[in-house]
Amino acid sequence: MDISILISQWLSQLSLLVLAIPLILLLKQRIFITKPQLNHPPGPSKLPIICNMHQLGRLPHRSLSNLSKMFGPAMLLHLGRVPLLVVSTAETAREILKTQDLNFCTRPALYSLKRLSYNFLDVGFAPYSEYWREVRKIFVQELVSAKRVHSFGPVRAEEVANLVDSISKSCSLMRPVDLTEELFSLTTRVICRIAFGKSYQGGEFDSGKFLEVVYEAMAILGSFSASDFYPSSSIAWVVDVITGLRGRLERCFHKFDRFYQQIIDEHLERAENKEEHEQEEDIIDVLVGIMRDQSSAIHITADHIKALLMNIFLAGVDSSAIPMVWAMTELARKPGLMKKAQEEIRRNVGKKGKVEESDLEQLRYLKMVVKETLRLHPPAPLLAPRECMNHCKVNGYDIIPGTRVMVNVWAIGRNPEYWYNPDEFCPERFEDSSVDYKGQHFELLPFGAGRRICPGVTMAVLNVELALANLLYCFDWELPSGMRVEDIDMDEVAGLAVHKKSPLLLVPIKYNWR
Repeated sequence: MDISILISQWLSQLSLLVLAIPLILLLKQRIFITKPQLNHPPGPSKLPIICNMHQLGRLPHRSLSNLSKMFGPAMLLHLGRVPLLVVSTAETAREILKTQDLNFCTRPALYSLKRLSYNFLDVGFAPYSEYWREVRKIFVQELVSAKRVHSFGPVRAEEVANLVDSISKSCSLMRPVDLTEELFSLTTRVICRIAFGKSYQGGEFDSGKFLEVVYEAMAILGSFSASDFYPSSSIAWVVDVITGLRGRLERCFHKFDRFYQQIIDEHLERAENKEEHEQEEDIIDVLVGIMRDQSSAIHITADHIKALLMNIFLAGVDSSAIPMVWAMTELARKPGLMKKAQEEIRRNVGKKGKVEESDLEQLRYLKMVVKETLRLHPPAPLLAPRECMNHCKVNGYDIIPGTRVMVNVWAIGRNPEYWYNPDEFCPERFEDSSVDYKGQHFELLPFGAGRRICPGVTMAVLNVELALANLLYCFDWELPSGMRVEDIDMDEVAGLAVHKKSPLLLVPIKYNWR
């Protein structure tokens, strides 16, 4: 071929390339200009791979509160591959929990939570689905409605009387009582009897042994699984195996599973034999009835029932026991406030020998003590995480789908914008205040708000008030020999809920009201 022809073809192609370059640059510039620029919330800088995980610290609710003072009420972190929005003011919490509830109503598919809930997120309980609505309705009507809560009064009264009798045995010996153990045991027995119709004593499912399994489950749910922050990563799975998290989770799951299966089998046998029993139908009777009824609008399996039981225990035990322990701790640190509460109770109750539920409405100061305890020591300082479902804006910032959201109710409860002397235990702050914990006032959210508020709030608070009232009515309380008020340990240990790190040991002195 003639060299001139080759040169001509080459020059022709070069000219086309030269003409194409401006077109490509123009197109690239146009795409760049029209691409939306997202306004992400501010947040701390991150490290490679782990991102902001190192900044969570031993007590994440405190670490995140300190970070939010630097970066604002809507703060974005990254835990591994997962973006996390942390909300730390009442106004922003209202935006998440109420105004944009539909954008943030789902829960992230955390591995530990899914396993302990029998893959609850994968069996038809999508947020606000027919399953979700129907099962929640059954749960509320059969366990935590006002009528049902009132009907469980004799169970609460009997178990609180057993608590008082147990503590009374230590009075003559003048020895300290482990109130942490006593109050958690009380709550477990009450929940067992309310949910299952009886308390379990002895054998593998003794209430004391079962409480240890509940503790372990709470610790697992409060820990960090590599699989949750590095989805679809085989390395993360290996890390969870090496750290022992997977093994702990499986052992815990199988213990719960055997316990729940025993309960379901007992109710199935009773239903098949049409046996009469003294108590009213409990929630398991109702769910078993639906499971056996093929014509029901929703199909419930044994695993659905077990998942609901898991929610009852993991949410129910801590929500009552933790506030009682912290309330007695705070009152022990301020004997003057304890005396004030005792005088109110003893004045209103008189010489009856015990506080009954009908007496509680008269105990205004006790109710203020409970509110103040829930403000300073919410059982779950970081509300259960939600996940953004749709691209939306919060405080003017873009929140993309898949972002997890945590509301730091501990930080909100100690925010000086809403509370004077926020770190001080002062029940009197509620003297002329209408602020309550039932989800309408976003500066006090120990049980959350909106459609995902803890449905058992009424029962939990009633358990707390009745037990505290009787402890303060029946006994005077002193510190162990040689111990000063300043020596009371206020350290916390974090998990899904935040417990007092060391047991609360106090010496009971039987009060003679006669």
